[in-house]
Amino acid sequence: MTSAPNTSTAAAPIHAAIAGEALIDLIRRADGSYLPCLGGALYNLCRALARQGVGTQYLNPLSRDRFGRELAAQLVADGVVLAQPEPVQQVTSLAVVNLDAHGHPDYAFYREGVADRAVSEAGLGGSCAALPALQLVCTGALALDARDTAIYLPWLAAQRAAGRCVVVDANLRPSVMPDLAAYRTTVHAALAHAHIIKASDEDLEHLAVPGVDALARAQHLLAANPQAHLLALTLGAEGAWLLHRGGAQCFAKEAQPLQVVDTVGAGDSFLAGLLAHLLRQSQAAGVASFAQFVGGLTAGACQQALRHALASASLCVMEQGCVPPGWEATTQRARSNPPSER
Repeated sequence: MTSAPNTSTAAAPIHAAIAGEALIDLIRRADGSYLPCLGGALYNLCRALARQGVGTQYLNPLSRDRFGRELAAQLVADGVVLAQPEPVQQVTSLAVVNLDAHGHPDYAFYREGVADRAVSEAGLGGSCAALPALQLVCTGALALDARDTAIYLPWLAAQRAAGRCVVVDANLRPSVMPDLAAYRTTVHAALAHAHIIKASDEDLEHLAVPGVDALARAQHLLAANPQAHLLALTLGAEGAWLLHRGGAQCFAKEAQPLQVVDTVGAGDSFLAGLLAHLLRQSQAAGVASFAQFVGGLTAGACQQALRHALASASLCVMEQGCVPPGWEATTQRARSNPPSER
């Protein structure tokens, strides 16, 4: 179930703290059996960031069951620091994943009384307060369940007030939410705290954002969230956009079709590549505040980061399950396979 480790970032200062689900993806195979893979959008993001050379901490607890031990072991192998290294009694979340003919996943989640939800706003905040080099925090996906509002929304507000860059990955799962209207409300409330928003074309449809197409909806969403500096719009095989409040609009798409195995973790790898590249740009520029750096991004800086993010996602979809690429492999692909741009 685990993939090759990358431990080069184990001693790195913690620049990113991630809160959200860690679970087991049970991926249906052609013969009807299910392959268990380590997963969860925020769990995948942790691994992907660490493999991209970012010092990363995972904030939620993990179970003492077999799956929880494997989830923890892979995070540690990738160089992720566990905020709560002691396992908890609650079981690990499960996701049953069925893939269509194009490798796109459909999910059914089992998340009642599970380990990754055994967390509090005070616990998240306390873990972040102990990280002096922390530059960004991120959540999204299943953590935006309306039933967990009291945990994540106050935490996001506090992290923004503390000067950290807030990243929210909408990554909606409407089919598993009992109250879709409440879910939409919670997602929009989380986006209102974000400096960086990531959303797919499907996310924008589920959120009922107005617009004639995905780009117009993304433009509307950025305008509707005046505290946001940057919005990343992913379009699957059709590429991705970066929209900056300063007016920059960058697009990139793979120039040649990919050999797609499945798309599990592609969006998570995209976001990790984007954040890793922006963090390196910020460090190279000597800017103390990552949030301020993102606010002043140029069109050229956006385009470079988008190329790296696209390459990261492309490498992921050519593997089964989520196997996030490292910094060097992603950089090499971005260099050797330049995307189509506008």
